[in-house]
Amino acid sequence: MLEIKDLHVTVGEKPIIDGLNLIVSDGEVAAIMGPNGSGKSTLSYAISGRAGYEITSGSVKLNGEEILGLPADERAAKGLFLAFQYPLEIPGVTTMTFLKAALNSQRKHRGDAELSTPDFIKRVRAAADKLGVPQDMLRRAFNVGFSGGEKKRMEVLQMALLEPTFGILDETDSGLDIDALRVVSEGVNALRSPKRGFLVITHYQRLLDYIVPDTVHVMSKGKIVKTGGKDLALELEKNGYRDYVAAA
Repeated sequence: MLEIKDLHVTVGEKPIIDGLNLIVSDGEVAAIMGPNGSGKSTLSYAISGRAGYEITSGSVKLNGEEILGLPADERAAKGLFLAFQYPLEIPGVTTMTFLKAALNSQRKHRGDAELSTPDFIKRVRAAADKLGVPQDMLRRAFNVGFSGGEKKRMEVLQMALLEPTFGILDETDSGLDIDALRVVSEGVNALRSPKRGFLVITHYQRLLDYIVPDTVHVMSKGKIVKTGGKDLALELEKNGYRDYVAAA
């Protein structure tokens, strides 16, 4: 469960998040939609602990534990996962090396034994086959030369291996064609679980055709200004955000 209470966030002394409240329960998929500049990506970065996003007040609890005082890697080890809008490339580091380091780092932090190389390879190949990730992608430098769809598919593979309790998808549909969007969405849907919540940040209804949310929140000027069911996304697609921007 993710619980956010009266969250205020500034970036370079500019207030972006202004008293936001949000609860996403275990097993729930919640979508946040809103116009450009409403603070959606800032919210994802503040939750995950990215540098440069100052929390001036408020609370963010993951599974009942306050996480705002923790560095980003500790938040990840406690079960938080962020899928970036624009995933980074790491030249010179193979995908398998990156995945093994990430997985074993989290296992070590949680007090679990590190996976041996054969066990790790077996686990990665099984997850890759299930998600339709070609084996040649695992041998390439991490995300280097990958298409937008391949990068997003790689993030879903990371999420499958790390098994977080809460996943944040920050505009994961950016730059994807219909086929890539379908593949990535199927991977996310395969990870839906009564013990795992998701926060899906998007501008468009098209992603929510594939990852169907339980709840939809409208964000404007750093606040949640409207909450409803999945039909709210259809309303936004039809009418836009003008009324909600005015309300905020």
